[in-house]
Amino acid sequence: MTAAMTHLLPPFAAGFALSAALIVAIGAQNLFVLRQGLRGEHVGVLVLFFGLSDGLLIAAGVGGIGAFLSAAPQLTTILALGGAAFLAWYGTAALRRTASPGAVSVGAAGALSLGRAVATGAAFTFLNPHVYLDTVLLMGTAGSAQPEALRPAFVLGAASASFAWFAALGYGARLLQPVFARPAAWRVLDAGVGIVMLSLAASLAAGALLR
Repeated sequence: MTAAMTHLLPPFAAGFALSAALIVAIGAQNLFVLRQGLRGEHVGVLVLFFGLSDGLLIAAGVGGIGAFLSAAPQLTTILALGGAAFLAWYGTAALRRTASPGAVSVGAAGALSLGRAVATGAAFTFLNPHVYLDTVLLMGTAGSAQPEALRPAFVLGAASASFAWFAALGYGARLLQPVFARPAAWRVLDAGVGIVMLSLAASLAAGALLR
């Protein structure tokens, strides 16, 4: 290992560890990737999309955008209310699927087109203030504390953790496909997704309105 690589390893590892710690928590993105992984729909594109999105947001935070967002509470409120509405819609749709036998299989029923899958992923990413809090503000603050020459290594480490996690979640979900060959398992998953999404929606709306 060269001296330059040894010099870059600590900030890379710091970015990777912090990003991994934040992203593993149950959230809208993770549940969406899990469901698409179980169905085998557009997994590679979604992994690439979520990984690149996180990387760009982290880079923006390290570059100073986080300070701008902290000074614009009105924008945060708008994002929170928009995100709450989207999560409430998605959560309600998931609960409705539990009562529809034709929508709870691994087959083609209810399949998302590529465009719709990416659009849904974009909504989960850019309408969720928690994503900005984690990637832009928190990761941005941590990355900005690094010497300027080492910040790219921190961003690369953080983005690598996102790619690794989403890839493991999306492709690893296939190991559970025998379990989800039964409609009852899909009903349980969709019920859990619906409850989590509605809870997140309520939390976002309450935080925005009480701020």
